[in-house]
Amino acid sequence: MRILGIETSCDETAAAVVENGREILSSVVASQLATHGKYGGVVPELASREHLRAIVPVVRLALEEARASLDDLSAVAVTEGPGLVGSLLVGITYAKSLCFQRALPLIGVNHIEGHIHAVLLEAGGAIEYPALALVVSGGHTHLFEVREGFVYRLLGKTRDDAAGEAYDKVAKLLGFGYPGGPIIDQLAPHGDPHAVKFTLARMKGNALDFSFSGLKTAVLRWVEQHDMATEIEARRRLREPALEGWLRATPRATLDLLASFQRTVIEELLRRVAISSEEIGARSAIIAGGVASNAGLRAAARNANLAGPVFFPSPALSTDNAAMIAAAAFPKLARGAFDDFALRAQANLALA
Repeated sequence: MRILGIETSCDETAAAVVENGREILSSVVASQLATHGKYGGVVPELASREHLRAIVPVVRLALEEARASLDDLSAVAVTEGPGLVGSLLVGITYAKSLCFQRALPLIGVNHIEGHIHAVLLEAGGAIEYPALALVVSGGHTHLFEVREGFVYRLLGKTRDDAAGEAYDKVAKLLGFGYPGGPIIDQLAPHGDPHAVKFTLARMKGNALDFSFSGLKTAVLRWVEQHDMATEIEARRRLREPALEGWLRATPRATLDLLASFQRTVIEELLRRVAISSEEIGARSAIIAGGVASNAGLRAAARNANLAGPVFFPSPALSTDNAAMIAAAAFPKLARGAFDDFALRAQANLALA
């Protein structure tokens, strides 16, 4: 049973063909990094236009690489939310057109659930339930209890900035490129993670919720106190530097700041993973989403004293892709849970 997955929730146009919910026959991703990089973040209107340009060739290439045609498909799965409405509409509309043309079942998929299934694609039966899932990216920081049969319960979420968003904003503030997460992750090992002490706000209400806005503001205050205008401007003028170029343009004090920032974010994430895992009696943990490719987070999670094993997706499946959407759709296909053509884009779609 082959499912064509389509993902257009933000700034990647992606299509993939997955067989029986496990075997990736193809996975194609068209990045919009060159379009949005000069603006320091995703511009929604530009993202929608780029999806319109890319959707047809990306789907065609995914089918070609899978050596499949539309006649070989059992269903078409598409991200219905959460995400940018204009971007979501491109994928949904195209998926509907394919299903109408070939009388194929249409399956709407929650983007966050897709990230969880990115781990299941590779780890499969090694994951024991109940599991604790942390989905952490530029747009999401959520904790879920996952039970067998893919039953989800929301345990905590960010009240302001997502962790990946905080990375990007700090990187932009300091004159690094977009996206900022990979750059900070590369530079952090060259600084002292305990050099700068950050105090995070105590959460009222749900103690498992996250807040990274205050951390971002603390970095801003540090920058204001250290007269960094010349240094920051010099970095902004660098053109596509390698790690060595960033290191030459970044004094030790700034490297210490980056290392301390990353350590604080990682400790906040894993502290809540540990607490929530204990509360629900989790037998394994899943960490997914774009920030799951962070080397510092992966190393810290391996050394964390959690009750069960921690599973990450491979880097290619950590960022937005369509294989995870097709994989998440397979259980729905198996039980005949299809959508009709009233399926709509939902910017704030909740998983649980």
